[in-house]
Amino acid sequence: MEQIILSVNNVSKYYDGHQALNNVSFDVQRGCIFGLLGPNGAGKTSLIRIITNITQADEGSIRFNEKDTRDIDRGLIAYMPEERGLYKKMKVGEQLEYLAALRHIPARDARERIGYWLDKFNISDWAYKKIEELSKGMQQKIQFIATILHNPTFLILDEPFSGLDPVNTELLKEEILNLNKQGTTLMFSTHRMEQVEEICNRIVLINKGQNVLDSTVSETKQLWKEGLFHLVFEQTPTPLDDLPAGIEIKQISGNEIWVKTFDLQHLNSLIASQINKGNLLHSMTENLPSLNEIFIKTVNGNQASQPLPQA
Repeated sequence: MEQIILSVNNVSKYYDGHQALNNVSFDVQRGCIFGLLGPNGAGKTSLIRIITNITQADEGSIRFNEKDTRDIDRGLIAYMPEERGLYKKMKVGEQLEYLAALRHIPARDARERIGYWLDKFNISDWAYKKIEELSKGMQQKIQFIATILHNPTFLILDEPFSGLDPVNTELLKEEILNLNKQGTTLMFSTHRMEQVEEICNRIVLINKGQNVLDSTVSETKQLWKEGLFHLVFEQTPTPLDDLPAGIEIKQISGNEIWVKTFDLQHLNSLIASQINKGNLLHSMTENLPSLNEIFIKTVNGNQASQPLPQA
């Protein structure tokens, strides 16, 4: 049984008559990469601020390692906000040493860790540059280093790839995955659904202050699938006027055919019919929706498709 590291229980938050969060509940398993998703104004930042004790919930509770988050060592949870919190006039090395001291990291250990991470990101030569001299992407890397210097158990990243080019995005992604392999649990908030799909194990989608989706990435895609299949035959399919009921041809292009059905027996009948006519099947793939499509449909209030029956 997976151990829960963070439990959000019926959390609500109000601001001047506006309800930012409405009875939000979900669990985060230890060691996973968890996606916290939602459109602008959904309540994600309000929830993160409650988790990190910047503000408090008006109703409900949040427990970390089975303790109220107000009673734990704050160093266990680290938060890298989308808005950078760096001092622009300070030099990179001095700033990192200062932030490490705030985390009570001994000076010698801090210098070793800072040197390691600056070298890891190929920016050692910038240690004596002021933050304002750095590009947006380089500032993002410094912000990341400052966030993880004290080796937090739980790391919250809000739009961590903002301002990074593709090369540095891959570099940071690799380090995020390495931290996870070493045991760090990560909560990942972003609007880049392709990145969520690539690295997250489980997701929660918040919309208008409520969580409307809570599942693994694979389970979510299965729930929203539309019964679309792509078949590639050896030859152009022979006339398809004898189709089984409950199967729809969406497109034919040469030896490729796209069909829609929620009954796998009907799909098997179609394939068998072509094989019996000497037209061998080369491949079959199910077209699952992307998380971006699911995000849009969920936020717009569309209903998920029914799961396909098992063959």
